[in-house]
Amino acid sequence: MSLIKSISGIRGTIGGKVGEGLSPLDVVKFTAAYAQFIRNTTTADTNIIVVGRDARVSGQMVDSLVCATLCGMGFDVVNIGLASTPTTEVAVKGNRACGGIILTASHNPAQWNALKLLNSDGEFLNDKEGKEVLAIAAGEDFEFAPYDKLGTVLTDQTWNRRHIDQVLSLALVDRSAIEAADFTVAVDAVNSVGGIVIPQLLRALGVKNIIELNCEATGRFAHTPEPIPENLTQISDLMADGKADVGFVVDPDVDRLAIVMENGEMFVEEYTLVAVADYILGHTPGSTVSNLSSSRALGDVTRAHGCEYNAAAVGEVNVVTKMKETGAVIGGEGNGGVIYPEAHYGRDALVGVALFLTLLAKSGKKVSELKKGYPQYAIAKNKIELTPEIDVDAILCAMKEKYASEKITDIDGVKIDFSDSWVHLRKSNTEPIIRIYAEAHTMSDAETLADNVKKVIASLA
Repeated sequence: MSLIKSISGIRGTIGGKVGEGLSPLDVVKFTAAYAQFIRNTTTADTNIIVVGRDARVSGQMVDSLVCATLCGMGFDVVNIGLASTPTTEVAVKGNRACGGIILTASHNPAQWNALKLLNSDGEFLNDKEGKEVLAIAAGEDFEFAPYDKLGTVLTDQTWNRRHIDQVLSLALVDRSAIEAADFTVAVDAVNSVGGIVIPQLLRALGVKNIIELNCEATGRFAHTPEPIPENLTQISDLMADGKADVGFVVDPDVDRLAIVMENGEMFVEEYTLVAVADYILGHTPGSTVSNLSSSRALGDVTRAHGCEYNAAAVGEVNVVTKMKETGAVIGGEGNGGVIYPEAHYGRDALVGVALFLTLLAKSGKKVSELKKGYPQYAIAKNKIELTPEIDVDAILCAMKEKYASEKITDIDGVKIDFSDSWVHLRKSNTEPIIRIYAEAHTMSDAETLADNVKKVIASLA
């Protein structure tokens, strides 16, 4: 059993002893600690916290615990039910709430769940704030409300539609162009909330022909939920038969978007952000941001538009911080996470779908033709399972010394930039692993680079 406490929230497997997984007692403790943190720090003039969840089997149980605990801490809850991460973020702002909790373990398998913690702007807590919550939890330094100060729960299931309406209102989303293109669109929503909201969005955008795969929001995932090529054979096979113009795949909480080309091949989730940024920059020049583990293609495309690219540490909150610092018009992460400030500062697959379909409709091209127009890179994504005897910090320090003659960036693990490739080593925020990402112009070269680095790490460990 696993319990991981990080900048990405409180994430763990369901079941087991207290402290070894995300047990009911752990859910209550960390929810109470978050509520105490909000009470200590909020400047909002409301007493509302928004709660939304993905469709995981454990979701209803965790939802009941979280809502009851928040009421016990004296907060009023707006429970928006089955809703995506970006929808919950939008609902925090829409309710002028003092915070929000999203119940989702994102791309993790079905036995996992998590508490993702938001501030009053509907954005994730930063590292300092997250550590304050963890300190309150560790010391159990929270105080429940007396009987006459308990909160209440209001159920509001209108936010999926309101989020869709917000996406439709974006100036660079062209519903008429999408409707006129008469696309056939396939969707794989891995049996979570994307199966509710993505087909609704597509119909609102004027798409009449939708092929739904795994769109029943049962929480019993039809395949491993991370939207990477090895998990997407079902939609790939369907697309290879020529049944659709484009395929969209989302993770369980709908903040990541992977695209499948009309020939069944992957557009590659790194290029979701690249394509959307290319479209945005063509109409709204400005800077862009992605994290250190994202493709060089975004920087190449940004500079081709005469604009500036900046890199941030991995983690949505870090990307958002850098975007605000630089006034970026578009940003995100190479895992298919698009952050478009005109909508809100959060990864949002709904925004990604609408902007990509607009780009596709206006281009008059096939998805594969769009892909060929972008700089060609391939990223090999590897990992090393962590054991107690592995000293990650010592390994990263040794790697910096070994490659000292190359360009080194150490704001988040160690990234080594070579002339025509790079490798990024970092400890995961969400799993007990070291991630090893390597990019080169071909997958063969990227895999060779990653393998060589793994051998060096093995020798050091």
